[in-house]
Amino acid sequence: IGTPRCGASLNQPSKALAIELNADANCIWQIQRTTDETIRAIFSYFQFAPSSSCETESIKVYDGPSTNSTLLGQICSDTDAIPILESSSDSLTFLITTNSVVFTRNFFVFYYFFSETDAVNCGGELTGPNGTFTSPNYPAAHPEFTYCIWHIQTDKNSKINLQFQDFFLELDQNCRFDFVAVYDGPSTNTGLIGKVCGRTQPSFESSSNTITVVLSTDDSNSYRGFSAEYTSIPLPAPVQPDASLTCSSDSMTIVLSKSYLASLGYDETQLQLNDPSCRPVVTDSIVFSFPLTSCGTTKQDDGQSITYTNIVSLSPTGNVITRQKSLEIIAKCKMENNSTVEIMYITKNNIIQNITSVGRYDVSISFYDSDSFSNPILESPYYIDLNETIFTQVSLHSTDPNLLVFVDTCIASPQPDFGSPTYDLIRSGCNKDDTVVTYPPLEHYGRFKFNAFRFLRYFPSVYLQCDVVICDSNDTDSRCTRGCISRQKRDISSYLWKTNAVVGPIRLKRDLRSAGHSESLTKAEAEETPNLQQHSFYTLSFVVLISNIIIVVAVILKYHKHQAGYGYQKLQSS
Repeated sequence: IGTPRCGASLNQPSKALAIELNADANCIWQIQRTTDETIRAIFSYFQFAPSSSCETESIKVYDGPSTNSTLLGQICSDTDAIPILESSSDSLTFLITTNSVVFTRNFFVFYYFFSETDAVNCGGELTGPNGTFTSPNYPAAHPEFTYCIWHIQTDKNSKINLQFQDFFLELDQNCRFDFVAVYDGPSTNTGLIGKVCGRTQPSFESSSNTITVVLSTDDSNSYRGFSAEYTSIPLPAPVQPDASLTCSSDSMTIVLSKSYLASLGYDETQLQLNDPSCRPVVTDSIVFSFPLTSCGTTKQDDGQSITYTNIVSLSPTGNVITRQKSLEIIAKCKMENNSTVEIMYITKNNIIQNITSVGRYDVSISFYDSDSFSNPILESPYYIDLNETIFTQVSLHSTDPNLLVFVDTCIASPQPDFGSPTYDLIRSGCNKDDTVVTYPPLEHYGRFKFNAFRFLRYFPSVYLQCDVVICDSNDTDSRCTRGCISRQKRDISSYLWKTNAVVGPIRLKRDLRSAGHSESLTKAEAEETPNLQQHSFYTLSFVVLISNIIIVVAVILKYHKHQAGYGYQKLQSS
């Protein structure tokens, strides 16, 4: 076995490479054949650094003399197969790159040249409800450089049980030299159930009606191989998921039916959340209900949304090797836009079922009588005096303490549906009315104040609608901490976790009087009205009538000279 430190040029007809690399490696091996044969390379063992990704660590295999040649395949820490690759040219190149993590990586690669005339007659398609097959020459020793693939397919709505009655291949702790690989499905590119060698009697089970078996050997230590039998097992009719997920600003509730769980082969004693100490309430259903910040729930802020995730794990028992040894129900409460998106993934044998529903952020907006924000105004409409200061608070009702509320935009309108015309009080965190004063974000509250105003002419009522941004308080550069952002500098991605709240109407107290609702005013206010003598009253009425006629004529003349339009302005005290 050769152990080149970092890269090599190779032209031997066959060679095994035990490769050990450390951090920040960038090594190239080039294999060049001199005869009219094909190069086959088996990457039978690879150990990358923990938590590495394809972007940072991989083996890239090229069909040609350099890394500019056609890419045959890429091998990473999550590769779910034993890659066996063949060249179509006279050379094959592979590049191994590693990241900066201090860790000893180990790889095992062996290659050999072969021609079609050398190929061992084995493998093929196996159909029918059951059958048997053996390695070449069984029970005699298998040939060297054996490479066989058996594709097994049974009737639809069935799965396959594969049992090796006799099995003897070269023993190695990592099965690097001779091995059998079993795949769940028709492909050898993914879906590896297991890899075995040595002396054993393994059993495998597929999740569907196809399973693939690969035998690969090198040129030394040949033994008798194996004898195997497969049988089909009818699958029960598909069971519709009977599970639900409900999310609120405070909690997450997962409900599973006992019958659905039993159809998957589990019961409530096998269930647990991320925090196993959080147990379900079991009646006719199994109910996990818990605050968003408990039971091991994780929170992720990806710049697009805030997601709370917990996982219900189910662990079966048994000795049969299957594609996955456990089932997981992944529950996610995703806070984005104007709603809470509730997502449940049920993963079983690489099949993902999902259940979704929609809720809302629990956000409210209220008026208060002072900047202490301790006494909310409960009556509606809210009657105010001219130029009176209105204190406004937007509240998020959530048990997550690590959230901030930011008032991004507030508009006013005389219409409760906020049709035209509208007026900006706050836009993109910037105060647009010169009486607006905003308070710094305080946990679950967004606060500001402004002076009373109303539309001129026909509109006695005003409604407010505020867009609210919810941020993770641990993010020091979130939208909630950036304040006013001009239109040119707006970062669209930071506006995605929004909801809005509406409050109103606001009306003037003098409108209350003119509408005949003087009972809402205090007795003291009513007593302020002067008690005029009747003669003086008629005289004053006549003067007022003449004055009003003059004012109306002046307004009409001005109206014909200038186009009329709506506008907002502060009300001036009478």
